[in-house]
Amino acid sequence: MLNVNVDADPTTASLRHRDQQVLIHSLHSHSLQEQAHVWAGGRGAVLIDHDGREYLDALAGLWNVIIGHGRSELAEAAGRQMRELAYASGYTGSTTVPAIELGERLQRICYPVGDGRSPGWRGMGGFYFATGGGEAVDAAVKTARWWWKLQGRPDKTWVIGRRYGYHGTGFVAMSATGLPAYWPMFEPRLSGVEIVESPYPYRFDRRQHARGPDDPRSDGEMAADLVEEAIERIGAGRIACLLAEPVQGAGGVIVPPDDYWPRLRAICSRHDVLLVADEIITGFGRTGPWFGLERWGVEPDLVCFAKGITSGYLPLAGVGFRQEIAAAIRSAEGRATWMHAATYSGHPVACAVANANLDIIEREGLRERAREAGEHLRQQLATLSSLSHVGEVRGIGLMAAVELVADKASREEFPAGERVGPRVHAATQARGMFSRLRGDVYNLAPCYAVETAQLDAMVEILGESIREVTGA
Repeated sequence: MLNVNVDADPTTASLRHRDQQVLIHSLHSHSLQEQAHVWAGGRGAVLIDHDGREYLDALAGLWNVIIGHGRSELAEAAGRQMRELAYASGYTGSTTVPAIELGERLQRICYPVGDGRSPGWRGMGGFYFATGGGEAVDAAVKTARWWWKLQGRPDKTWVIGRRYGYHGTGFVAMSATGLPAYWPMFEPRLSGVEIVESPYPYRFDRRQHARGPDDPRSDGEMAADLVEEAIERIGAGRIACLLAEPVQGAGGVIVPPDDYWPRLRAICSRHDVLLVADEIITGFGRTGPWFGLERWGVEPDLVCFAKGITSGYLPLAGVGFRQEIAAAIRSAEGRATWMHAATYSGHPVACAVANANLDIIEREGLRERAREAGEHLRQQLATLSSLSHVGEVRGIGLMAAVELVADKASREEFPAGERVGPRVHAATQARGMFSRLRGDVYNLAPCYAVETAQLDAMVEILGESIREVTGA
């Protein structure tokens, strides 16, 4: 038996050493882990490390702690459920009250019928629960393929993703992720995946995609049409689904033009391509409404969710299916059975916590608070636009990004070797703020309960850090 000497009163250094001996972390980097934060506590929009130092949590954990840290109500909800029933199988032939209640609640808030929705929209007909966003994406893509086989169209297997999109690191999710850094060590990726250009207003080059000098289309229309061009090139009879985030989050808070999503919805419908909305970040009020595509009056065929459903207090994710797909899953038997499953699907404790979390969001008006806080954050971040190397400040709801550039006029990026973004990130940590970035794009998405003074402090810290690193 291995003898492990565990410190009675461990220092941060000893905890880091012990960590290095036993844990492999997401996107593991030995050099980064040597200086890892050892988190010990949190309250609201603040994280506290093992040494008692406080940090503003500018990304709500990992986009997910939307009601803030330290809410005892969720611990109490978990405890109550554990004392009654900690676990029971969620396989067919078995269910629990918390899972039923959560499904009913989601049916009321996740693209419901009415409220001016598209004619003929029948709403979400059912929900499958998973434990993480990547799992949900996998279930959605498998379901898209299953659906088309059921319709007698087995050749419809391809998936379209978009540049800068992030869907997770499972094999299916990674293959459809449009961030190439995730690919090389695991390639070849899943065959039958096409990545098209993103609707990235700051970086979209209409000259490259225009159909001549007098092309009347807007950038949003042009970006949507790139998906249609891919569909026509590959063949609509071969494409199962488009997998896309309403707002690309990890890719740098890329907010599409307002005419992008309605046109993209029409393209998918015209070519019989299922629209799978990856709402793992945008779900549960991050952009304002309960779900992100609502901002553009668009309904998906399938919707993936995770993160905010429990505010990160327990792992829970899922997929919502439009009425026709849910009905087909329920009625399929024999060889057509929807053969997808997970041990922890509909975990009663996670579902109980999710219900308590949604109670808090509604009772405390946190979606409204998120909208107000988001407007204030963008107004304050706009003051950084005068800095020589701030190319763009952008955002929607309570998610924002600041993109750093070598030259504002040309929008030229910094050479990767200069590591400007990581240096700014390190400088913000030294000043007491923690977040994440994509290259030289600094992301901010604090919890909905963040205080105005905390938002102002985040902007001040980021501005000081940019000046320190870039000199202007």
